[in-house]
Amino acid sequence: MAATKLNAEKRTEFGKGASRRARREGKIPAVIYGGETETQSLVLPGHDTFLIVKDGANALVELHLDGEKQLALVKDVQRHPVRRDILHVDLLAVKRGEKVEVDIPVVLVGEPEPGTTATLDEFTLTVMADATAIPEEIEVSIEGLENGTVVTFKDITLPEGTEADYEDDTVICSIAIPQEEAPAAADAEGSEAEAGESSDEGGNSEDNNE
Repeated sequence: MAATKLNAEKRTEFGKGASRRARREGKIPAVIYGGETETQSLVLPGHDTFLIVKDGANALVELHLDGEKQLALVKDVQRHPVRRDILHVDLLAVKRGEKVEVDIPVVLVGEPEPGTTATLDEFTLTVMADATAIPEEIEVSIEGLENGTVVTFKDITLPEGTEADYEDDTVICSIAIPQEEAPAAADAEGSEAEAGESSDEGGNSEDNNE
């Protein structure tokens, strides 16, 4: 994973008012922490930061700050609940060759046997990976799997260079035939109605005979 250059400035003003002013100027408040780096408050260029984080988490950046460079991983992005604007970014200082803990999305590949569907139980897996070689996704093949098949952690292959600590029987996904509950309920109601009509018809016949 190549690091994307990102110019940063030290943040000298704090508080909600200062944050709003920074965003009006096209900048985004941020903080960097971890490793041997002292926690620092920063402001980042808004457009460049948006392009970096728009494709998801775990983006690797090379911060340029006061003539120095620092590798960092995007750990959290806070957005406005309605407009989805970026409000704040958390960065984790890293270095080449260092292992970091990250959440990687699980992606199902292929199609199970006809008539069945796959249900994903673990949408992400937490792994340890080299800060400069974080995989974008973990692929799990479900091609041709039959009804009742359960794919567990021991059945999958992690991307090269990654490690994860899960029990072998942790369910990743399962294959099943969809339950058609609504049609079944309708059939049951229809049967009850038919039974009721038959009873009524029988009663009417007796009345007529009398």
